Amino acid sequence: MAASPLPTRLTPEEYLAIEREAEFKSEYYDGQMFAMSGGSLQHSVLPARLTIALGIALRGRGCEITNSELRVRVTPGGPFFYPDISIYCGEPQLADDYRDVLLNPLVVIEVLSKSTEAHDRGFKFDAYRKIESLQEYVLVSQKEPHIEVYLRQPQGKWLLSHYVGMDAVCVFSSLDCYVSLSDIYEGIALGD
Repeated sequence: MAASPLPTRLTPEEYLAIEREAEFKSEYYDGQMFAMSGGSLQHSVLPARLTIALGIALRGRGCEITNSELRVRVTPGGPFFYPDISIYCGEPQLADDYRDVLLNPLVVIEVLSKSTEAHDRGFKFDAYRKIESLQEYVLVSQKEPHIEVYLRQPQGKWLLSHYVGMDAVCVFSSLDCYVSLSDIYEGIALGD
């Protein structure tokens, strides 16, 4: 989803107060709100398919899958993002009594689009790496059956694994589960 900055510099508290009353979602970083645009059909279907497949794989394991309605906070000063999918295990750590800002995602998944791919690979990945609980950052292509998984390693390094093609099986090591790409991509018209 493409983002456009809104003109005023805000504190995280001001952002949250505005965002909680807003009709449309905005992400927050560097003191600014960035309005989010709508996504494509693929951008909507792919997270739903992943949620179903991961939900089946994680049933009864104490993990919860959240959609892009729940904000994730990187640090107390921001940024705040709306990942396509966030997964936490055990008790959620939430920023306050509003219960709408997750602090402890184990896995964050973003569906790539032409307008957000560079941002998701660069700025967002750099920000997400600051979340201590985060073990995997996952990028899902909507051009082809292709999922990239960045897995946190000791000493802060990240290991990249590519899963490509309808016969591939994507491994989520931090969740000890896997998902077939055919379960995610079958029947979806791909492309930007």
